[in-house]
Amino acid sequence: MRSDTGRPIGAGTVVVVTGASAGVGRAVVRALGSRGASVGLLARGADGLEGARREVESAGGRALALIVDVADASAVEEAASRIETELGPIDVWINNAMTSVYSPVHQMTADEYRRVTEVTYLGAVHGTISALRRMRQRDAGVIVQVGSALAYRSIPLQSAYCAAKHALRGFTESLRTELIHEQSGVGVTIVHLPALNTPQFGWVRSRLPRKAQPVPPIFQPEVAAAAIVWAAEHVPRELDVGAPTVLAILGEKLAPGLMDRYLASAAWNGQMYNGPRDPDQPDNLLQPLPGDRGARGAFDARARDWSPHLWLATHPLVYRGLAVGLGLAAVVWTARRSGPNSS
Repeated sequence: MRSDTGRPIGAGTVVVVTGASAGVGRAVVRALGSRGASVGLLARGADGLEGARREVESAGGRALALIVDVADASAVEEAASRIETELGPIDVWINNAMTSVYSPVHQMTADEYRRVTEVTYLGAVHGTISALRRMRQRDAGVIVQVGSALAYRSIPLQSAYCAAKHALRGFTESLRTELIHEQSGVGVTIVHLPALNTPQFGWVRSRLPRKAQPVPPIFQPEVAAAAIVWAAEHVPRELDVGAPTVLAILGEKLAPGLMDRYLASAAWNGQMYNGPRDPDQPDNLLQPLPGDRGARGAFDARARDWSPHLWLATHPLVYRGLAVGLGLAAVVWTARRSGPNSS
């Protein structure tokens, strides 16, 4: 993988987004449409896909909406072929589709683990293979994996999703080394997201005693979309979105045992809020639900629409300058402390 793999996204850029009908994927396709890109929209829900198509086109982009379950590798491959026929060669492929189950491990079923793995992990593998089949021939293109802080630091009650995101990170690291070995012009990057205000908490399969919520602090999906589009253009090795993501990864590296004990309580209670769960709430684990739910969920009042950490991470010259300045300040402070007048 070479260092010149990234390109600005604009008119003429062809981008595929899985999980495009709602949540993060919906925010991403809106951002792409505003840049005039041609967007292949892949998801299961017809209503959400149609809403996404209208938004891309009204913003000035082109869109092709395809009903696809990313767990089906042949369906993903067929979609890729149709996108290249109707929109043009694929420049960027964004693997975003996901599903989850909120449940203690002892109440999970084998079929639930299989389904979450097939969508959240294998769906990204299927998309990556279809993208590589085309991009390697042209020696150009970018694959963006949508990861999570939970790809490094698992939490209770989401074992299937955490395991799938861990697997996606491992898969991406292997792929990256192969592209480096080939000196390929194809780039791969992974964007690790924090807790987000998306509709999934209103349709996720859950056995929690109370309603599900993202573990605070919560960010708007547009924050994630901005990070994903930036990563597609600049192709960093990884992009960690938001200070909570950075702290979770750092905590896992420095004090995993302490994190186990902290999250056993904080993440257990932090994933629930506001009264008992509706036992009749439908879920989208196996089938899409009707309706267009858009990008945002029910947590607007508590969600942040800006991340200072992400701003610094996507402005590397400022970030490096700040780091150098802090380093020089530390040197000066240390020199003064150890000077002849120190006690």
